[in-house]
Amino acid sequence: MAFRKKGHLIQNEEPDILIVPECEHPDKLLNLALNATSTLWYGTNKNKGLAVFSFGRYVLKEMNDHNVELKLFCPIHVTGGECDFKLFAVWANNPQDWEYQYIGQVWKAIHYYENILSTEQIIIAGDFNSNIIWDKLHRKASHTMVIDMLESLGIFSTYHMHNNEAQGKELHSTFHLYRHENKPYHIDYCFASQFFIERLIDVEVGQFRNWTLYSDHKPLIVTFDF
Repeated sequence: MAFRKKGHLIQNEEPDILIVPECEHPDKLLNLALNATSTLWYGTNKNKGLAVFSFGRYVLKEMNDHNVELKLFCPIHVTGGECDFKLFAVWANNPQDWEYQYIGQVWKAIHYYENILSTEQIIIAGDFNSNIIWDKLHRKASHTMVIDMLESLGIFSTYHMHNNEAQGKELHSTFHLYRHENKPYHIDYCFASQFFIERLIDVEVGQFRNWTLYSDHKPLIVTFDF
């Protein structure tokens, strides 16, 4: 929330592509000098949507077959860099779809976009609002079901691959409930196809003391070497 007041902080990380859930509509960011090459925004509430920014050579273009009923799982074609690829920006949050409102949206999206996911260079990243520790609460579409489906398509969590950690056993949290340090959860992810996994060199999670004043989430920073 209130990205207009703190967007400059993430600029210090010099991102090529930046995914920001709970972000205002770009019209509200006019005083924030992001100098983005391209910007896409998804949502119905201009105070709280999903924004994707690119910088430098990278250019974003929404794919034609975007299923707007899947909230929010947004397909984007990325060009201009070392390779063209498909980016799916995620903020899994659909209160109207009661039985599938969080990880269930991702589960539905994986099936909807399966043909693309199985054949393209892929990154899927954002706030999934999910972890394997809550599997029992989501029997129809659990976190484990999503992980298994993605891995069957050759798509893997960069954090878990880089740190050699099991799902649900993460040593680094990406979210602190009510910004309490003693309520940590890992719910933000960057999944990538084998092409990117082979070029993965670093995955960093921001430190609580550096980010808690600004957000209940911490940035997940993934670096690939081309």
